Amino acid sequence: MPNPLKSLPSSRPVLWFLVLFNLAAAVAAGLALHGAQQLMTSAGMGVVALAAGVSLVLRRATQTRQLPAAGK
Repeated sequence: MPNPLKSLPSSRPVLWFLVLFNLAAAVAAGLALHGAQQLMTSAGMGVVALAAGVSLVLRRATQTRQLPAAGK
């Protein structure tokens, strides 16, 4: 039986949520906080959003490469 907790973090809806939520949180932290806290929070949330975005792009590239050729 497959483990749903292992497949959940890499599912497309979860990755989109991570990208959008962490990007919004990074922008909000950049506007609301000041000093080192602003910098570190924005950078951390930005890194998570960037990693989730890269994961979406790589996942899409892998899926398009695995599609069977038309007519076969």
